[in-house]
Amino acid sequence: QVQLVESGGGLVQAGGSLRLSCAASGRTFTSYAMNWFRQAPGKEREFVSSITWSGSRTYYADSVKGRFTISRDNAKNTVYLQMNSVKPEDTAVYYCAAGRLATSESSGYDMDYWGKGTLVTVSS
Repeated sequence: QVQLVESGGGLVQAGGSLRLSCAASGRTFTSYAMNWFRQAPGKEREFVSSITWSGSRTYYADSVKGRFTISRDNAKNTVYLQMNSVKPEDTAVYYCAAGRLATSESSGYDMDYWGKGTLVTVSS
C-alpha cells in the first residue's frame, strides 16, 4: 500500500503562484511514476501532469504546459506541482496519484493509488 497526502492548496489570485505537495508513505516511492489530476466542480477528472520515477521525464496537459512544473524529491518521498500564472479555470480539487508508468495523458483508471485531494481556488 502507498498512502498519499496532498497539501498546499488554498485561495490565490489570478496570475499568482502556488506549490502543491504530495507526501507518500508505505511501499517504495521510487517504484512509481507520480501524477497530478484535477477535478473542477461539475466537471470530469482531468490529467494534469506526470513524472517518471527518476524525475528524468515529465509530461503535461496542454492546458497547463508552460505554467505548471512537476518535480519530485525521492529522498523526501514527495512530489510537487509548482503552479504559476494561475487562471480561474485552474480552480479544482487537485489529486496526486501513483502509477506504474509516466504518461502524457490518462483517464486515471490506470493509477494504483490516490490521495484525497487539496482544493485550489483561483480568484479573478
